[in-house]
Amino acid sequence: MQATSQAGWLSRGLSSSVGTKYLMAITGMFLFLFVVAHLIGNLALFRGQEALNSYAAMLQGLGPLLWVARLGLLAVLVVHLRCALALTAKNRNARPVGYVSQQPIKSTFASRTMLMSGLVILLFVVYHLLHFTLGVVQADNAKLVDAAGRHDVYSMVVLGFQSVPVALTYVAAMVLLGMHLTHGLQSLFQSLGLTKPKYRGFITLAATSLTLLVVVGNIALPMAVQMGIIKLPGGAS
Repeated sequence: MQATSQAGWLSRGLSSSVGTKYLMAITGMFLFLFVVAHLIGNLALFRGQEALNSYAAMLQGLGPLLWVARLGLLAVLVVHLRCALALTAKNRNARPVGYVSQQPIKSTFASRTMLMSGLVILLFVVYHLLHFTLGVVQADNAKLVDAAGRHDVYSMVVLGFQSVPVALTYVAAMVLLGMHLTHGLQSLFQSLGLTKPKYRGFITLAATSLTLLVVVGNIALPMAVQMGIIKLPGGAS
């Protein structure tokens, strides 16, 4: 019964452009918060093997709760993508429907390619999961263990980013994510009707600044490995 009710709520939300934009904004906010939390955890790479492996072990120790979080995040991602596809279809097949605040934003390359960049980012997420979560890509690295007998996530990540093609793939994906987030964060406030002319400059600055922090933080990881700042334990190469 609950699942039916949730499905009905989602269907009603997607039946109108305004409802779809609300859903897209809310799910986008959750996805952004996850990206920030994910980055904060990954920055433990700079603190060394013990720090990152302890963090990874803590997450694994959550057991079923970790899978609940993963499935919940997947559901949010699916709804976000479904909203994007629904809005694109409506914009193509019907007259444009404005945002809640009815204040247009000048079209940019990022805004015109939101769906395409989102789909490419989705493909990258699949690759990222196959690489560092499921251990399908560079499978031998996923079998490493540290001195404490834990999964050696630190060495797996360093070995992964020592590959120039892998490092460049992550850098390119983060640049694309930056384009997506810059417009997405601004649209989030606009879709929720929270944009006013006197706050627009601040919102643009905040969205750009937050995006820059996320992109630079994520790019710093593969670049630090490539530059030799982050090395394998004992300085091995």
